[in-house]
Amino acid sequence: MIPELAKASVLMRDRSRVEETIQAMQRAGPDALQVISDFDMTLSRFAHNGKRCPTTHNILDNDLLINDTCKKMIRELLNTYYPIEIDATRTVEEKLPHMVEWWTSVHELLIQQKIRRDLLAQAVKQSSAMLREGYKVFFDRLQEQQVPLLIFSAGLGDILEEVIRQNHVFHPNVHVISNYMDFDQSGVLRAFKGQLIHTFNKREGALLHAAHFRELKERPNVLLLGDSLGDLTMADGVAHTQHALTIGFLNDQVEERKESYVNSYDIVLVKDETMDVPNAILNYITTAPAK
Repeated sequence: MIPELAKASVLMRDRSRVEETIQAMQRAGPDALQVISDFDMTLSRFAHNGKRCPTTHNILDNDLLINDTCKKMIRELLNTYYPIEIDATRTVEEKLPHMVEWWTSVHELLIQQKIRRDLLAQAVKQSSAMLREGYKVFFDRLQEQQVPLLIFSAGLGDILEEVIRQNHVFHPNVHVISNYMDFDQSGVLRAFKGQLIHTFNKREGALLHAAHFRELKERPNVLLLGDSLGDLTMADGVAHTQHALTIGFLNDQVEERKESYVNSYDIVLVKDETMDVPNAILNYITTAPAK
């Protein structure tokens, strides 16, 4: 049905259920579809030519914005907390307080640096951040078919938007839920807005933004993309889901995490830096079935 699903990097727990879901979503058509996606390491690349690509937080690791002491402290926090985030032996409940500590500490450090809003675009331009290969096809297809794309990110919304804008795919159908900076009147970072979003509290974030999902109540089919088990709760704000298909990018520590991903996501993409599989599925769903 979709040749891309036969790639060696594609794992599925229940292929026939995946195919049935895709066919049901195709029969309902693009008008019944909404797409919910994580950003860092899902729409953006995990690595390129063997080198890690930056997350939206990592993009701030720039002399324009933060000093060497701050960089060092943020790196130490990453080395402390990232292994906890991806530790397959710990439950989400065990990880939660550590994630809150991590995000809160990073945000406090950034506020102390008095980051200037007018330098963010330049920092993005100078960074090695990249969207996954095939991103333009993905964003453009959703816009053409008028399918809403909700980007739900524990990263930095201001940076995320700038990455999308500089890649010329910030279309009107794109809505972002993320951590946004609060700048004072002179354009200097003074705080972060609203509730903190980290890897494992996206369910609460989804329920807080229930109004967004209510607007889309005529779209009961969900295509969800993520790279963490915490991303699976991003669609919890959708009140009446008819069909949901989840695609997980397994970027790192493959052997340790493969089993939990295959048991949790419908489709798992192992070390795949492209949008080939989501694009093929999206193309199939949004193309009218042959009579």
